[in-house]
Amino acid sequence: MSQIVLKDESFQIMGACFEVYNEMGYGFLEAVYQECLCLEFTERKIPFVPQAPLDLIYKQKPLSQKYISDFICYDSIIVELKSVREISNAHRAQIYNYLRATEYKLGLLMNFGSHPKLEYERIVL
Repeated sequence: MSQIVLKDESFQIMGACFEVYNEMGYGFLEAVYQECLCLEFTERKIPFVPQAPLDLIYKQKPLSQKYISDFICYDSIIVELKSVREISNAHRAQIYNYLRATEYKLGLLMNFGSHPKLEYERIVL
């Protein structure tokens, strides 16, 4: 039986996202949810860096282009926020590519635009 990657850390992040969704509802711009999550992560003592530029690697060589993540939490999890009707394959591909290019192992795709509940996916490299 395989273990869940970064189980406790991702559980804490998702709990903060559920709290923001329950408090704010759906349909705001991503920037609103990002600001709320900064407050919620701080309150819950979840280590995070918002809008963190990440180095991209191609064939073990650094690229000058950077990926700006919505959040890096626990120095190991990419958190990508969306505020759309539903998560699409393009969103999944985006975070999967970011994981591959940065060598992070876990991404959380959080969609605050869905109703009646927060839509989320764990994407593991």
